[in-house]
Amino acid sequence: MFARYDRMAKTFTRIGREITIAVKLGGTDPAGNPRLRAALQEARANNMPKDRVEAAIQRALGRNAENLQEVLYEGYGPHGVALLIETATDNPTRTVANLRSYFNKYGGSLAQSGAVEFLFQRRGVFKVPLGTTSVEDMELLLIDAGADDIEFDADEHTLVAYCAFEDFGRMQRTLEDQGVELLLAQLQWVPLSTVSLTDEQMDDVARLIEHIEGDDDVQHVYHNII
Repeated sequence: MFARYDRMAKTFTRIGREITIAVKLGGTDPAGNPRLRAALQEARANNMPKDRVEAAIQRALGRNAENLQEVLYEGYGPHGVALLIETATDNPTRTVANLRSYFNKYGGSLAQSGAVEFLFQRRGVFKVPLGTTSVEDMELLLIDAGADDIEFDADEHTLVAYCAFEDFGRMQRTLEDQGVELLLAQLQWVPLSTVSLTDEQMDDVARLIEHIEGDDDVQHVYHNII
């Protein structure tokens, strides 16, 4: 139970920082701020309390606004797995020291800028439930909105659509205008190629990722495991 609450608290903190950054960069009006709309959608999807959402917005507007910097770190985990780590930090020196300690402890290495990023592409990612709509009809709708790749998740009965980085805001707005429910609307780092690991190797990498994700400064961790 305590682990579940810890995960929830971490999720709320991460989303709160994303809201704060989005407001500082693009203002408080979600209609003109695609990043804020996406963050608010994620907050709703995770049942984040409204008072915490409002507090995150006010932090960005306050005179003593939190000086968060977005820093992307790169590294290699065990078995050559590539990792990209998005952080929102008010102290990069602390953040990089923490990340280096995780990599060193769990068989990886923190890399120089540019060493790993070229293995990924920044993409818009949308997850939509099918409901009573057929796969074919929803695929056509997503393609018309700007999707250039679509995957079907039979277990969750959802479609995951991808678009170019520069098309994210337009596609998000188009889907919203058409009343499509968005379970996820996010800019992510998508691997251009993937690696396959054994179960034992996966366990090695999972230990490292778990500790990285547990750091308060970390927003997202991306990897190239299939």
